Amino acid sequence: MPIRSILFILIFVIGSIIVNKNISDISNWWSIIATIVNIITILLLVFISKKMNISYSKLINYEKGKTKIKQVIIISLVVLFVGTFGMYLSGFICYGKFPYAAPMMIAPIPLVLAIINFIVLPLTVSFAEDGLYLGCGVNSFKNKYMAILIPAFFYALQHSFIPTLFDGKFIIYRFLSFLPLTIILCWYYRKHKNPVPIMIGHTLIEMASVVMILMTSISPEFYQTMLNM
Repeated sequence: MPIRSILFILIFVIGSIIVNKNISDISNWWSIIATIVNIITILLLVFISKKMNISYSKLINYEKGKTKIKQVIIISLVVLFVGTFGMYLSGFICYGKFPYAAPMMIAPIPLVLAIINFIVLPLTVSFAEDGLYLGCGVNSFKNKYMAILIPAFFYALQHSFIPTLFDGKFIIYRFLSFLPLTIILCWYYRKHKNPVPIMIGHTLIEMASVVMILMTSISPEFYQTMLNM
């Protein structure tokens, strides 16, 4: 489960060395790096599934026809509201501002990459993260508390390095932003063994991020307006 955190740190550090910039100067590339890590994670999960002689869908306990629209709506709203409130509350705790959102999370990137990532990041994120922390994580523990808390911890921890900044306050801010939500998602998955509502809600919230990045990439002036709000 720590693999994604390690990958983010390695890619950001190596990337900063390659382009000869401070690691903070490439923080706006987080969405591109996240897509790369997602693809690596999905390939690893497929490999693990084959080693276990099961399919990826079996790894995450997917069952066709099990999901109801009501479940998707409820979990999507939970992801939206708990995720947003967690981020704002963590920002207040760490930075004394409410609402607070890290500016680099919507910073512009080259437009072509923003357009590509508008499609690819939402399509890959739930298969990578939920496959790892729910399918491999929650399902690996028999004890109900360990099955929720340990995957939730690593699920939140990975966000501390998206982007990677060697700043203790920022790392704590990102971790606390997601911990309440990851605990709820791991609890829900363990109880219902149905990843689909979580994966759909996860995809929708990720779409909000890539839409903002696309808008700021199209119009850097919009980004400056957002910073001044």
